[in-house]
Amino acid sequence: MPTLQIRDLPPDIYEQLVQAAEREHRSLAQQATVLLAKALGFKESNRERRRAILTDLRSSGKRFKFPPGFAPEDLIREDRQR
Repeated sequence: MPTLQIRDLPPDIYEQLVQAAEREHRSLAQQATVLLAKALGFKESNRERRRAILTDLRSSGKRFKFPPGFAPEDLIREDRQR
């Protein structure tokens, strides 16, 4: 994968990048990549898509209900036995 080095990055930009990375629980390189992708018009990230879907679900007011007799732990147990 290609590498990018930025020389003479202004301190205020660096600090904002550090703060944004901490907020998003990303490394500096990951945050810089996300911001560059957005600036270049790339599609939103998987995380942003998931966040948008969850926001839509929450705002719809619909509640998901498991069918009667459904036990998530049965699926986990079944998965572990494979």
